Amino acid sequence: MLRFLADENFNNQIVRGILRRNPNIDIVSVQGVGLTEADDPTVLKWAAQHQRVILTHDVATMTDFAYERVRAGQAMPGLFEVSRRVPVGLAIEEILLIAECSLEGEWEGQVRFLPLR
Repeated sequence: MLRFLADENFNNQIVRGILRRNPNIDIVSVQGVGLTEADDPTVLKWAAQHQRVILTHDVATMTDFAYERVRAGQAMPGLFEVSRRVPVGLAIEEILLIAECSLEGEWEGQVRFLPLR
């Protein structure tokens, strides 16, 4: 099963909803791993070292830094950009589906936008 890292400003209602529906999902927050106020490249590096797919709302900068890592040939286990306009319930459903149906490493080097349509 995939392991996730919720970015610093990721909606905690989504995280709580995911864990309420499936407490076995492995999801940690940037704050919970000591990366509060860390810049995006640091967060991406930590996620790569710990093989965690990032959940973020930060389309402005996080996606650019993720693409930079891929172009540089560096590990980037995956990034899901969840629009703040996506209803919380739909975001939870999409992330649970991804978590439960994905193979380890499947999202390596990819930036995807939720919902996946």
